Amino acid sequence: MTYIQGSHHVTLSVGHAQEDVDFHTQVLGMRFIKKTVLYDGSTPVYHLYYSNADGDPSSVVTTFPWAQHGISGKRGTNQAREVLLSVPEESLDFWYKRLTEHQVPVANAEVFGRRRLTFEHPCGIEYALVGNTGDPRLPYAGNGVPQEFGVHGIHGTAIHAHTPERTVEFAEQVFFAQGGIVEDGDRAAFQIGNDKFGNHVEVIGNRRDDQGTWSYGAGTYHHFAWNLGSLENQQQVKFEIEGAGYTDISELKDRTYFKSVYCRMPGGALFELAVTHAEGGWDCDESPEELGRHFMLPPQFEDKRSEIMAQLEPITVDN
Repeated sequence: MTYIQGSHHVTLSVGHAQEDVDFHTQVLGMRFIKKTVLYDGSTPVYHLYYSNADGDPSSVVTTFPWAQHGISGKRGTNQAREVLLSVPEESLDFWYKRLTEHQVPVANAEVFGRRRLTFEHPCGIEYALVGNTGDPRLPYAGNGVPQEFGVHGIHGTAIHAHTPERTVEFAEQVFFAQGGIVEDGDRAAFQIGNDKFGNHVEVIGNRRDDQGTWSYGAGTYHHFAWNLGSLENQQQVKFEIEGAGYTDISELKDRTYFKSVYCRMPGGALFELAVTHAEGGWDCDESPEELGRHFMLPPQFEDKRSEIMAQLEPITVDN
């Protein structure tokens, strides 16, 4: 039996590293759990990881800071656009006040009959805090955010598409959409996989904007990753996607902490099919208590540690 468990992580191309660290830890109160580098290509770029208290796969936001290299992207249609995070429903007033105090412009919105707060990352990527009741994932308590009000983890993703019906069709036919499709104005929503929380997908019909960029570049959402549970299941899901004719899918890539394949949806968003394998996990190279305290490199880059460090802007993490 093939399946998708739920979400695994979200990865963004952001601006400068320090402003990204400060936004996720000092403003959103998330836990800093990993400092490493982009595994693809030869340009040295940080890969930074943030999570809830336990580092649940469905809680992790990761970023590539590109501003140091002068590489910018363009937000538009046919790409994932909005980072949706889950917080306790009763915390929204706290968050409105906190974001305002940190000089982050914030607005109330009602989507699918539920309140959420909308705001932006310093590089312009759109975020929303969605209030949920009964989310069991444990928030991190830090930097002025009490645990009872903290970020549980990912709520989901919002994708902008010129032809949103193609994205919905893909989800229903081959990507394990659950619970039917609900609509609110120009948004359609469904859940992917078996988890109750963290796996909401919203698809927004957007024919106003130009095509957004799909390459790395500051200010853009790179991909949304799903948790496939096991390598055997991951391979079977890959076969089924290819068998349905969606052949824009990569071979297996080893990211140390998980192993992944990547699939471009017909609506343009990039999905990752990830598995935290037996030798992986956030604590495979750092103890659970020390997560994020060291600069971790994959073995193929270790002999260039000094060279890589000299090319990256230093960052300070108070977490």
